[in-house]
Amino acid sequence: MKSLFPMFVKLDGREVLVVGAGRVGAPKIRGLLSTGAEIRVVARQASEAVREWARNDEIILEERGFVPADLDNVFLVVVATSSPDLNEQIHREAQSRRILCNVVDVPERCDFYYPAVVQRGHLQIAISTSGQSPSLAQRIRHQLERQFGPGYTHWVAALGETRRKVLASSLDPERKRDLLQSLASAEAFDALIAAESKTNGRSDAI
Repeated sequence: MKSLFPMFVKLDGREVLVVGAGRVGAPKIRGLLSTGAEIRVVARQASEAVREWARNDEIILEERGFVPADLDNVFLVVVATSSPDLNEQIHREAQSRRILCNVVDVPERCDFYYPAVVQRGHLQIAISTSGQSPSLAQRIRHQLERQFGPGYTHWVAALGETRRKVLASSLDPERKRDLLQSLASAEAFDALIAAESKTNGRSDAI
């Protein structure tokens, strides 16, 4: 197997199809909700959570069987039905249309994988084993969650604001680069956490 190319994809405004809305499909749908994608779900039966997202206009839900026309204008498709034959049919149709496809829990039928993700505001750390061991990816995620604690949420946001100000300043390019690197250092983060802890009158773990 060739190496995967790791990247973060903008789905805002793109049409994403999810086929299946039960125990397997619902978590995949949940992971897409905050992306700005236009999420359409086709399933003969849907969990209550999925129906609630539809009622809140977060997704479009069509409770019926899949038809090939469902793939029209789709950017990517996530397949999560309980029927291996149907999953294979959708995969073949997606491949013929050059649509990115993920058949959940079938690595050889996936053009992309859902990674295990550590999210701290704008900071995202994604871990993938290329579908070989999701359990290992989850274990590493738990380790990274302890290493990169909640304090990173505010720090990354502050770094973004400061970066925009530095880039808009009249400093020479080399000075800007040095300043931005120092602001993103571990020492700067430790100093920020120490200052916040002192202000709050407590010693918070990161």
